[in-house]
Amino acid sequence: MRVLVIKTSSLGDVVHALPALTDARAANPSISFDWVVEEAFAPIPSWHNSVVQVIPVALRRWRKSPFSRLTRQQWHEFKHRINAADYDVVIDAQGLLKSAWLTRKANGTSHGFDRQSAREGLASFSYDKCHQVARDQHAIERVRELFAKALDYTLPISPPDYGIYSGNKGESSQQLVFLHATTWQSKHWPEQYWLRLVELATNDGYQVQLPWGNETEKTRAERLAKNNDKATVSPAMDLNGIASLLTSSSGAVAVDTGLGHLAAAFSLPAVSIYGSTNPRLTGSRGKYQKRIKADFECAPCLQRKCNYVKDSVVKPACYQNITPTEVWQQLKILIQEKNHD
Repeated sequence: MRVLVIKTSSLGDVVHALPALTDARAANPSISFDWVVEEAFAPIPSWHNSVVQVIPVALRRWRKSPFSRLTRQQWHEFKHRINAADYDVVIDAQGLLKSAWLTRKANGTSHGFDRQSAREGLASFSYDKCHQVARDQHAIERVRELFAKALDYTLPISPPDYGIYSGNKGESSQQLVFLHATTWQSKHWPEQYWLRLVELATNDGYQVQLPWGNETEKTRAERLAKNNDKATVSPAMDLNGIASLLTSSSGAVAVDTGLGHLAAAFSLPAVSIYGSTNPRLTGSRGKYQKRIKADFECAPCLQRKCNYVKDSVVKPACYQNITPTEVWQQLKILIQEKNHD
């Protein structure tokens, strides 16, 4: 059976879809997948051994110049690739109007969330077959259930298996990765807490890597590494480089960011910090993972910017009770747990 998956973005959402492929392969060993994904995240599906072909799409970039010659040429090439095969099943695992539109370009019986289940209900009118999937469950379980219904197998009750190389190089490593960067201002753990965490980790003999994705993040990483010869600002790297960094490390600390989900997919011991967002539906999941949720009067606010106006010890205010000492102690427990397994 040949299946096309439409799951274009974002990084965390793409990672969340991987366990569904593992489920499907277990139920039907002859199944294979092609996957349509945003070009920036194209390496991720290729790491799963059930994926034969990754078909990059560049909707984010094309929107900036929709009528340019390059955009028109690349769109034509994309349509040719997606039409080159006849699929038994096409699954829109995103449930958005843009992903439903892409689904219609492929040859095969299309499946997706029904109107009550999809993130954008109108997307459901694009599918040949719609499936009801409860929205009050974690994103990983929603995709797993959708695949089970679309491909007609019993939904496993086992923990999610991302099906990508988890590595074991980091077990004896003295390297940690601190994933300090995220998009929303309200998701940022206070910088003075990161500084203290770097100090705690390096005082215990660890080397700390501080990756970044833009100049603002690089500048923050430089401040966190300043005057500490055991803290290093990582070089610029793509997703394959980040994957290599994670699998060669012994642990990570993350805010609510896609790279935190990637660490979980590699079974890297990791502590993830949540303030303005709720980990119940989209938090990192996997082996050796600890999610610390802010206990504060307005958390989770689900707002991009912190609007708390009262005096507080730190900004955003909801993180004041998630201390560097607690995070460090939890990470050491996870690292010890993996080393003893």
